[in-house]
Amino acid sequence: MANAAHPDRQPPSAPETTGHEWDGIAEYNNPLPRWWLYGLYATIVWAVGYWVAYPAWPLVSGYTAGVLGYSQRESVLAEVEAVRQERDARGQAQLASASVSEIRADPALLRLALATGKAAFGDNCAACHGTSATGRTGYPNLQDDDWLWGGTPEEIERSIRFGARSGNGEAHVGDMPAFGRDGVLTRAEVEAVASYVLSLSDRPGVPGANLEKGSEVFAGNCAGCHGDNAKGNPELGAPNLADRIWLYGSSPQQVAATVSNGRKGVMPAWEGRLDQATIKSLAVYVHGLGGGK
Repeated sequence: MANAAHPDRQPPSAPETTGHEWDGIAEYNNPLPRWWLYGLYATIVWAVGYWVAYPAWPLVSGYTAGVLGYSQRESVLAEVEAVRQERDARGQAQLASASVSEIRADPALLRLALATGKAAFGDNCAACHGTSATGRTGYPNLQDDDWLWGGTPEEIERSIRFGARSGNGEAHVGDMPAFGRDGVLTRAEVEAVASYVLSLSDRPGVPGANLEKGSEVFAGNCAGCHGDNAKGNPELGAPNLADRIWLYGSSPQQVAATVSNGRKGVMPAWEGRLDQATIKSLAVYVHGLGGGK
């Protein structure tokens, strides 16, 4: 800077000023070194080129991909995914070749099966059985110990693999007849037998129903599948009627509707839709929810 009020005090070789003056103080015009300016211009050109070539600008949903389409983040994610797939492929091959009993006996395979089964359950089973596997009307609770077709790991695997009434040749096929709709039982007999089976678990039945008559109807029409003690038969998919677990509801009206109209719920066959490792992992996961036998 120089004192504009005393130009005689400026050094003989004083550079020219920019013409700006503040409070009597003039501003020298000292240009930056050319090498510095060229460096600045180069970085500007580089930035423009980078914007064009690589992902750079954020958009409302995403970002500009750039003409090269390269993303270091995507490259790293791809490498991580490749490693994960290679690792999973080895584990999935082991799951596919092992039995459910062998999987449960191997801590490493068990951990992998539980993780795989949990993901597969959320994708394929939760829509019917619920995200927590507690079921709803018409769809079994998989956390209790009441199993229509058996609750061992192998029995659960078979149910998942072939389903029930699914059309698969290996599927479970037991049916609940429509005793009232098909004219096998009268309305009074339907209400009597519904009230009788409810009484086995100390539940109230249809008001005024004849429990003694219900017992006779049960012995003549229901005991063949559910057993004389009404404890059920997993080989036929006949549920235990003496506990307090009811798939289609436990009110007198709901039980009478089941006796009258029958039930033919369908469990899909996952054989051919899911790979072997996933089916076995699902069996291990469902069994591990706490209700398996």
